[in-house]
Amino acid sequence: MAPDLNDLKYLRHAICISGAAAGPTVVGAHDLAEALGKAVAKSGHIVTTGATVGLPYFAARAAKSAGGTSIGFSPAGSMREHVHKYRLPYDVFDFINFTGMTYVGRDLYLVQSSDAVITVGGRFGSLHEFTSALEAHKPCGVLLGSGGTADVIPQLMDMLPGVPNNVVIFDTDPARLIAKIVKILDEKKADLRKEFAHRDMHWFLRETSTSPPPHAG
Repeated sequence: MAPDLNDLKYLRHAICISGAAAGPTVVGAHDLAEALGKAVAKSGHIVTTGATVGLPYFAARAAKSAGGTSIGFSPAGSMREHVHKYRLPYDVFDFINFTGMTYVGRDLYLVQSSDAVITVGGRFGSLHEFTSALEAHKPCGVLLGSGGTADVIPQLMDMLPGVPNNVVIFDTDPARLIAKIVKILDEKKADLRKEFAHRDMHWFLRETSTSPPPHAG
């Protein structure tokens, strides 16, 4: 059952769709990227991407078309730079975070700002986002059969020791993969959901002690 998004206490997950901006997997897996974006939107959660073209764009566009929320993390420092220097799209995002960190820094910021990372197709940039998510102990979903990075990851995990494979979920079906990731995130945030359900909506606006909150101005 779809969540009630009018419930302001509902915890929405930010799920990153990571994939190639160009290359053969964009042609071969764009429908799979769209299915991922749609599945995230239908589950009531948020699609995050690198605000770029290719597979992330198809995912973001599908999320918006399905009534969902799409947030982009740009390597640029402004809309002008985003459009003119990097030649990136802007039409399918509810909000673009202009990181000013170029591509490498943007990747890390995107991963850290997301609750989970899904790999579809992909090239080295997608591998960078996947390994960054692993190091950050984020749940990772890998859409097998989408080509590129996604289909190489199982081999790398078999070859390289010390990979925490308990946080990596493989599947060939986009909707099923998203459902598995959402279930993991729901379990990870179960304590917060329980806590928020019993809090007054504006508990953080009331002074509860004589001491200011940490780092208060």
